[in-house]
Amino acid sequence: MLSFETVDELLTRLARGEATARAITERALARIDARNDALGAFLAVTRDDALAAADEADRDRARGDAPKKLAGVPIAIKDALCMKGAPTTAASRVLANYVAPYEATVVTRLRAAGAVLVGKTNMDEFAMGSSTEHSAYFPCKNPWDTTRTPGGSSGGSAVAVAAGMATAALGSDTGGSIRQPAAYTGTVGLKPTYGRVSRYGLVAFASSLDQVGSFATDVRGAARVLEVVAGHDPHDATSSREPVPTFEASCGQDVRALRIGVLTESLGDGLAPDARASFEGALEALEGLGCTVSRVSLPSLRHAVATYYVLATAEASSNLSRFDGVRYGVRVMPTPTASLGEMIGASRDQGFGAEVKRRILLGTFVLTAGAFEAYYLKAQKVRRIVRDELLALLAGVDVLVSPTAPTEAFALGAHDRDPLAMYLSDVFTLPASLAGLPALSVPSGLSAGGLPLGLQIVGRPFDEATVVRVGAAFEAVSAFRASRPRP
Repeated sequence: MLSFETVDELLTRLARGEATARAITERALARIDARNDALGAFLAVTRDDALAAADEADRDRARGDAPKKLAGVPIAIKDALCMKGAPTTAASRVLANYVAPYEATVVTRLRAAGAVLVGKTNMDEFAMGSSTEHSAYFPCKNPWDTTRTPGGSSGGSAVAVAAGMATAALGSDTGGSIRQPAAYTGTVGLKPTYGRVSRYGLVAFASSLDQVGSFATDVRGAARVLEVVAGHDPHDATSSREPVPTFEASCGQDVRALRIGVLTESLGDGLAPDARASFEGALEALEGLGCTVSRVSLPSLRHAVATYYVLATAEASSNLSRFDGVRYGVRVMPTPTASLGEMIGASRDQGFGAEVKRRILLGTFVLTAGAFEAYYLKAQKVRRIVRDELLALLAGVDVLVSPTAPTEAFALGAHDRDPLAMYLSDVFTLPASLAGLPALSVPSGLSAGGLPLGLQIVGRPFDEATVVRVGAAFEAVSAFRASRPRP
């Protein structure tokens, strides 16, 4: 069962000498070899790098060195994060030949903690999507049912953990891109407070929303990984100097008398019956643990999707302008004598996929003089309303809860002709992103069709500890822990 052990269980086995980091890494690489063609989780496997790190971890243990926090743990990296010497494509043809000459701060911190980095995971191109079908290379598939999406945009990282290819993974979350795939794949996904983790080395989508977070098989593992990568970074002007507590220490703490606020707007007509039943069961479990559960209202939830897709696309339009065939990206010359403008147009047309083009066009439009005030400025005002409402609610409760997604994982191709339907799968995750709040998705059960469902827990700014505390307490009494996708 090495493939499905938690981070803590794996470290315990290593400390006892029951396994070596090399053997664990070879097992992870063997599972990638065996399953990646069917699941599409990895875009690149960093085999030599992983084995070298595993051997180093084994040598450190043999010398009796103090154990590092993640020594020997196989971890996958979303392909939006730079890893020196490895391909970093953001799942786009624009960056098809790009090998990162430097490393994201979070990757450097994982290495310093002894982690074994097994490869770069598939994603929606430039993190624009909710299904990992918008990868320029191949779609990613849910290991619970390969006709279904694993969610997105961090679908590859979620699948890597769900299928036992890695014990933990890094993803990025702009509007739900960690939490939604975690819910769809039966993994734990933790998005920290905006500014808690450095974005240096993350290929930007929407800079005021992007945040790096963790996937794991349990809450404790996700907390430990976050603890390793969190903290101020002088390379990122938006990273916070807020002290980083020991998030893992919150796991196992009593939750009696904690106040849980249920977002009533998340229980409307769009919520599937299975998701509702699973959520209500989670609420009963939390009450059984001694929590006080009350209903609260977030009226601005109905504006979250529209607000997000104005702001995120506007920032994407600006960020992706650098991929022009001159400074970055693949260069396409339509004719030998093409002008600069023709070259840039051809490079972007052939380099970007349909979803990225759609969002660039929308973002460019809302930033035009005629639309700026009507759309962009108005969306910024609504974003402030969303944040103010959430903070007001969190003044009266310790955490807010909702289903992570309104349905189970949808079928691959189901929303090809209706992008809005795909966007609505993130409706419950968007408010925390717009407000920059920490949020966790933990498995809450299975649908009637045997697919995972998730419980979302949202906390106050920089209070990941309470979010983790509630998530771990629920996880401990949930029957889901015994569930695994079929081999």
